[in-house]
Amino acid sequence: MTSTSRLVHSDPDILGGTPVFVGTRVPIKTLLDYLEAGDSLDEFLDHFPSVSREQASASYNNFILFDDEI
Repeated sequence: MTSTSRLVHSDPDILGGTPVFVGTRVPIKTLLDYLEAGDSLDEFLDHFPSVSREQASASYNNFILFDDEI
């Protein structure tokens, strides 16, 4: 599994510290919102091409594993 630190970044100067995919300004919550609304991962990736499939999949898997801790 990919290290969370390679997937997610939080910086007060980027969207006020909202966790985003590394190398982007796309919040992790946006992926979760898409999936919760019933949209596919492919649809999310089409709308946010700066996020790689690996980043999105691994972030979602990490969220599922650690949901109770968040």
